Amino acid sequence: MRLENKVAIITGGAKGLGRAFAIKMAQEGAKIMVVTRRDLDNLNETVTQIKDLGGEAALFQADVSREDDTLSMAEATIKAFGKIDILVNNAAIYDGIKRKPFNEIDLNEWDLVMKVNVKGAFLATRAVFPHMKHQGYGKIVNLASEVFFTGSHGFAHYVASKGGIIGLTRALAVELGPHNICINCVAPGFTDTEASRSLTDVTKYDTSKTPLSRLERPEDLTGAVLFLASPESDFITGQTLLVNGGRAMH
Repeated sequence: MRLENKVAIITGGAKGLGRAFAIKMAQEGAKIMVVTRRDLDNLNETVTQIKDLGGEAALFQADVSREDDTLSMAEATIKAFGKIDILVNNAAIYDGIKRKPFNEIDLNEWDLVMKVNVKGAFLATRAVFPHMKHQGYGKIVNLASEVFFTGSHGFAHYVASKGGIIGLTRALAVELGPHNICINCVAPGFTDTEASRSLTDVTKYDTSKTPLSRLERPEDLTGAVLFLASPESDFITGQTLLVNGGRAMH
């Protein structure tokens, strides 16, 4: 197993990509702490599915944009599993965002997107850092997006937040590297998740510009995240891997 005896925190783990990452890592031997701000019913379902597969998992309710919550998240993981090896910063505001011209975006919504999508990853990373530093090892995987490379009409705040994640990843790679902590990004394309279905009819998504000619699914991303969380990527840091069927190339 590629993650045997590792402990992973996955934010935004109630469903969609977060659940897919949690289950895949559990199947590879990791003990999983799944985290969400709300939707505890689905978070419990993620834990149940992992345990049904014979894995170990626990859950924690946290708002990653609040420092106290992220510190408590890290401490709860240490209490449950004794260490933290992996952090997947998957939590983000995406579900329910309405496309609007940039000059019509509500400023409170702009602040919320930045607070969760960028500050949340920053705070979660700060919370786990002392534990990874102490053990001299850690893997952090941030979720960016294809839209950083292509732009997206009516999503200025979301696109900017994902650009912020890539910038944060590069900055932290420099600071975390001396402690043997690797931090990288995975940038998915438009993916068939519950959140995406709340925004549009995914069956009408135009795949004609995608060389692999189909819509992305959550399981298309799990291999990339697993690789960046595993010892196989111990000399890779500060990078962004596009996983989008070739729709945008980098």
